[in-house]
Amino acid sequence: MTFSELIQRRYSVRKFDSRPVEQEKLEMILEAGRLAPTGVNYQPQRILVLQGADMENIQGCTPCLYGQSVVLVVCYDKNESWKSRSGRDIGEVDGTIVLTQMMYQAEELGIGSLIVGIYKEALLRERFRIPENLEIVSLLMLGYPAPDCEPHPQLHFERKPLEKTVFYGSFEALHNTEIH
Repeated sequence: MTFSELIQRRYSVRKFDSRPVEQEKLEMILEAGRLAPTGVNYQPQRILVLQGADMENIQGCTPCLYGQSVVLVVCYDKNESWKSRSGRDIGEVDGTIVLTQMMYQAEELGIGSLIVGIYKEALLRERFRIPENLEIVSLLMLGYPAPDCEPHPQLHFERKPLEKTVFYGSFEALHNTEIH
């Protein structure tokens, strides 16, 4: 499968079946995250793997539970992330790149995923002992899609045309039209 086919095929899975993700596949997904590019190659990503008995503790931390067998809590260490000259912390960008690479590796392996940004941060920190120097970027739900799971029509297929999101030379066109 080409990368173009992979990115067109992947969708946010909101219904997983009960099959566990095999350890060797999980390790391939985690390795894809380890190989992700990060600012100045500082590699500040820290990934908490939740599966098995840990899945009970995720209850109440997010409303986005769809029967996944693995949850990856993708974080970055703000003490180790690269800071630009202007002081911008690039850790969240790094964590997002890591998350994206793991998501596409999962898809290539036939494992569905869902990026979740809705969670109770304080509860996650308390239950899983996440230290203050780690910033949570997002949760990545992983598992095999249920046989009757399909992409949500509006959330997957509806895309703005390229001319609404890409500009050449300047953003002057934004002053003349409103983007929706």
